[in-house]
Amino acid sequence: MNRIRVVIAKPGLDGHDRGAKVIARALRDAGMEVIYTGLRQTPEMIVASALQEDADVIGLSILSGAHNHICPKVLDLLREKGLDDVVVLVGGIIPDVDIPKLEAIGVKGVFLPGTPMQEIVEFIQREVRPRVETA
Repeated sequence: MNRIRVVIAKPGLDGHDRGAKVIARALRDAGMEVIYTGLRQTPEMIVASALQEDADVIGLSILSGAHNHICPKVLDLLREKGLDDVVVLVGGIIPDVDIPKLEAIGVKGVFLPGTPMQEIVEFIQREVRPRVETA
């Protein structure tokens, strides 16, 4: 079976990436292939990475409050590139009131600070497994 491929990205001007690196390590430890794009990524750069890396998942780490601007742009670009099947997750400081809005536009999972790593791993395995098995 193919390994799940995850692109972890830090969009916008947020310069804090410790959480993204912790998540990347946990996903690697769970057997996933993780590509960490680094800081200050634009939505265009993130989607280009997902296309180039044949990603199953994009994980966006957003602490800056820009999720309502960045997430719709990333999802629109994915649709434009025919990457509708890429699972988009968001982690970081996301107000509860914004979570239903993000889910409505296509974000599959929102993970707040303190979420156990195993919960994120299992969520990705559940969401991606059907695509991996039919490949």
